[in-house]
Amino acid sequence: MKLWPALTGTLLLVILLQAQGLGPKELLQPLASNWPTYNGDYSGRRFSQLTQVNAGNVKDLTLAWTYDSGGSAIKATPLMVNGVLYFTVPDHAWAVDARTGRELWHWTTTSRGGTHIGNRGMGMYENWLFFVTPDDYLVSLDATTGKERWRVEIADLKLDFFSTVAPVVIRNHVLVSPSIESTDNRGYLDSYDAETGKLQWRWYATPGPGQPGSETWPNADAMQHGGGAVWIPGTYDPELDLYYFGTGNPQPVMAGQGRRGANLWANSIVAIHPDTGKMAWFYQTTPHDVHDWDSAETPVLFDAEIAGQHRKLLAQANRNGYFFVLDRTNGQHVLTAPFVPNNWAKGLDEQGRPIPDPAKNPQPAGAIVFPSEGGATNWFPPSLDPQTNLFYVRVDRSAAVFYLTDTSAKPEAWGGIDKSVWAGPSSIEAIEATTGKVVWDHPTGAGGVSGLLATSGKLLFSGDGAGNAIALDPSTGRTCWHVNLNATMANGPITYEIDGKQYILLAAGAKLFAFTLPEE
Repeated sequence: MKLWPALTGTLLLVILLQAQGLGPKELLQPLASNWPTYNGDYSGRRFSQLTQVNAGNVKDLTLAWTYDSGGSAIKATPLMVNGVLYFTVPDHAWAVDARTGRELWHWTTTSRGGTHIGNRGMGMYENWLFFVTPDDYLVSLDATTGKERWRVEIADLKLDFFSTVAPVVIRNHVLVSPSIESTDNRGYLDSYDAETGKLQWRWYATPGPGQPGSETWPNADAMQHGGGAVWIPGTYDPELDLYYFGTGNPQPVMAGQGRRGANLWANSIVAIHPDTGKMAWFYQTTPHDVHDWDSAETPVLFDAEIAGQHRKLLAQANRNGYFFVLDRTNGQHVLTAPFVPNNWAKGLDEQGRPIPDPAKNPQPAGAIVFPSEGGATNWFPPSLDPQTNLFYVRVDRSAAVFYLTDTSAKPEAWGGIDKSVWAGPSSIEAIEATTGKVVWDHPTGAGGVSGLLATSGKLLFSGDGAGNAIALDPSTGRTCWHVNLNATMANGPITYEIDGKQYILLAAGAKLFAFTLPEE
């Protein structure tokens, strides 16, 4: 009889691990019981159809279990596939029983170096997991055992590339990219074969000499060191077979005199054919950026009627303070609207792009600009609820004095600096997706960086700057539930269902917290 608990645990472990596996067709299904990708599904909406936890009973949520990773803050969005949670921190990966929080396996590696700022999570294909390490490896594990299958180097660590992005898997393509912070490198997006790790194609975020877009740079040297890092997972439309993602700022940062021109394809939303890496279209949100306003925020896909016409659309709340809506079939501009006060643009051009005011460029004597370098929002994942037609985003209000510190003809790395003069209230904002109108604004206090999750249960989950997890009414922003986790949430919540029971999973600090409704 004493053997029974051990045998039961072993049997459960075998059942859990044998049940794994994620086929390409499953990734095309509406988001329900599983959470199989960084954003839940390919759309980037972070909207779940689950309704067991709803506005009427959310106050009854109770803690089901916790798991302490014992190390770095969990900035990943965990995956949940067939009863198993998979998540990462730099140089570590775990599989955990989604019912109980029991650890199933733990993988770790010895790092060569690199910036250990965080890791955003995994991608999955069949029974294989994929994630990056700070020292620029793409690693694949067997999901059943945690055993390493292969690793490939995706960037040169000696050039100060580092890696944080969660891979996106489309068919047998594992899409991944390294990050750039303070060095004048050239950003790119790679596709690797899911089975072998072989490089399939590479798309550069700045063109080569004589290529389309090269006319927006002064010379070949500027292009070769032009930045444009791809550091946030993108989204995918299976009908159009297009992958959408944003690119980072051009290099050198803040000092633009050595790279005169619009600097394509930095600060752009880009659509690519995943089989070939060929660009279908682009839309630049901040021409010739000199404020470090990456356009890497999640491009969220949705369909709506505009002027009586059904449109396939893409929305992005940009770090520069503007909300953009594009036709995702061709990149045509539909809407541009500010969602925070800003003073750096003189207006919009005929394509809806902000027109930079040269007086707000970094100056040796300083120029007061809002928002600051941190932007009106940042990498925190947004959400879009098709029931309310509202786009939800974390918002920061700020102002800074931007100084040009390198006035040479050929500046390098960081050619400027910003000094904060005002840090206003942080909040969660609800933006009407087809008009750009701000419908409500919920203050969250300073320091809140959590992403968002909307559900069919008429709830919007996130976190605030005081270490609370919160649930809001998605139509009004009214607080429906909160609990203190004693640590700040550092990515978006997820939800999943096992054996007819819905769980809300939150990551705060180094811990996972799973909440569910009590048994009746």
